[in-house]
Amino acid sequence: MLKILLFIFLIQIVYVTAYTLRTILTLKGQKYVAASIGTIEVVIYVMGLNMVLSYLDQVVSLIVYAIGYGMGILLGSWIEEKIALGYITVKVISDAPNYRLAEVLRDKGYGVTSWIGQGRDGDRIMMEILAKRKNQDNLYKSILAVDPKAFVIMVEPREFHGGFWTKAIKR
Repeated sequence: MLKILLFIFLIQIVYVTAYTLRTILTLKGQKYVAASIGTIEVVIYVMGLNMVLSYLDQVVSLIVYAIGYGMGILLGSWIEEKIALGYITVKVISDAPNYRLAEVLRDKGYGVTSWIGQGRDGDRIMMEILAKRKNQDNLYKSILAVDPKAFVIMVEPREFHGGFWTKAIKR
């Protein structure tokens, strides 16, 4: 019975990891990769469900199935964080009196659009930066290294048109 429980656990982790990745890929517009994963996912799902239903009289098999589900979500999310698909838009508001932050970020290879904005307490430097998600942590650290009090918001854009990054993104 221990081998069966271990198999149920592992198959559930694989299934839910695939499910999580497929969902994320679908949301990011990677429909063909998502469809391929979905095809494999359904086979794994049917196998796992068949095993659990065969041992439905054993409550422990249902518990192992449920724990495997949770572990699959964690593993799928972890994998997605590591591959970091897509782009982020970073909006930065700084009350620094010069453009030093924008220049530092440009020197590091980031495309930065900046302008002067009006805040409650006076002029602010506003910046918008488009970066690959895998560079998110380095970008964030670079911003705070120059201006630890900067206001930073990160969002995932859904569509792109025109501008500096468009040609690189379409490749």
